[in-house]
Amino acid sequence: MISVRSVVDRVGPTLLRAVRLPADCPAVSDVVIAEPGTSQLAAGDLVLGVAAGDVNASVELVRACARKGAAAVLLKPPQASEPAVRRAADAAGTGLVEVHAATSWAQLVWLLRTVLDAIADETDALETHDDPAASDLFRLADAVASVVDAPVTIEDTNSRVLAYSARQDVTDPARVATIMGRRIPDDVLARFRSRGVFRELSRGRQTIFVPAQHDGTLPRLIVPIRMGGELLGSMWAVVPGPVADERAAAFADTAPVVALHLLRRRAHADMRRRASAELLRALLGGEVSAREAAAELDLEAVPHRVVAVETAGEDPLDGEGLRLALLERLTRGIGRGPVGTQSGGLVYLVVPDGTGRGSWARLRTALAEVPTGRGAGELRAAAGSARELDELARSRAEAEETLGLLRSGVLPGGLACFDEVWPSLVLHRAAGAAGQARVGELGPLPLLCEHDATNGTDFVSTLYEWLRYPGQPRLAAGALAIHPNTLRYRMRRLLELVPLDLDDPDVRLALLSQLVAARWA
Repeated sequence: MISVRSVVDRVGPTLLRAVRLPADCPAVSDVVIAEPGTSQLAAGDLVLGVAAGDVNASVELVRACARKGAAAVLLKPPQASEPAVRRAADAAGTGLVEVHAATSWAQLVWLLRTVLDAIADETDALETHDDPAASDLFRLADAVASVVDAPVTIEDTNSRVLAYSARQDVTDPARVATIMGRRIPDDVLARFRSRGVFRELSRGRQTIFVPAQHDGTLPRLIVPIRMGGELLGSMWAVVPGPVADERAAAFADTAPVVALHLLRRRAHADMRRRASAELLRALLGGEVSAREAAAELDLEAVPHRVVAVETAGEDPLDGEGLRLALLERLTRGIGRGPVGTQSGGLVYLVVPDGTGRGSWARLRTALAEVPTGRGAGELRAAAGSARELDELARSRAEAEETLGLLRSGVLPGGLACFDEVWPSLVLHRAAGAAGQARVGELGPLPLLCEHDATNGTDFVSTLYEWLRYPGQPRLAAGALAIHPNTLRYRMRRLLELVPLDLDDPDVRLALLSQLVAARWA
């Protein structure tokens, strides 16, 4: 079953915005263009309001679609946001989607049908781990190369090569290095950037010609790949020299077709990512078999750690956007990327223990290098202990407990590992249990607390440090930032106020338990 929501999500917010999507929207079956009052509608249709030029026509179209059981009506602004149209959709229980004003209806029909086909095919593709658009993109690169009569590469917005044509009759070292490394080399990238190529791409130029360079790099004809104003990538053709206007225009005309394939590729990758994330969430919750999940997630049968990452602050990507960006950032450059998911505002990563590529040691280094502070947001990360795959739920609980200590300030810094901070964990757990047992209400401690609050003294802290450093008054005084004589004077005053036998080990242990409970709870 294909839902309207899944279609809107696949196409993306650049082109479509859900105005109203009821929970009981019919499944999508087809895309049609219709006018108000038309009888050529069927249940499950996505109806494009091409001829709905005003509010009244849009209202009539919504009502007609409701009578036929259509899945949703797609309108351009301002009709989609008009109160009368929204009220009609609410009353009829029909989905309402706004189409970006600059979107071509003809392109949208083609795109929506491509997306419907992609969603229908993706389940089988996921089972076989195949990308349904990958081979098509290479064939398309060959077709585009014949149009422009030159070797072609298709690249994403990060200059990574997605596909390239087979013909190699015109080439140079830069193209060879780009194909071998699956991205434009940094030095070549810098030269193109200095010529303003990427600035021109972002401005939406139809074609960009870059002359030959002194290092032997041949001329390039570049076409941006856009859909609905969003830059999806670019096509690069290695040409011997200036290209005739007719051939350059034909090259540019292939961009919308490539854009559809890139959107389909994105939809497939998004679905793969969502499926993996859901499976990992289930594994970390102990809801699925570790053996089955490990096979799907490509986890080796070695001990792994669960790492919980929390982000907050002034970063403009704060929230969901930042967490997605963080996943991308952390899974790049440390070897095989960690398996990751999001849940409850946290990013969870599962990494093998050890020091090899893609391991906890590499991820720890990457986490420590993530910029934080003013304007960059705040990052905290905590790792659970190394566990077998069927115990990852326990490692997750350990990571969350450690993250809680970082969040509360009990542990300093923003990065910690469960099995390295066990003293703090012991004290915190003991404090929690003692707090529930109300041990702080026993003995002379309540009197000392009341005296401090009333007279501004610091007897409770003094007693705490005295007990922590038995027989070491200089260390105890150093922890309080006072002179040792001041420490001794305070202890004499304290013992005058409450008689305590500090020579009794049980008394010392009981007092320390109470003070730990008060400080660590």
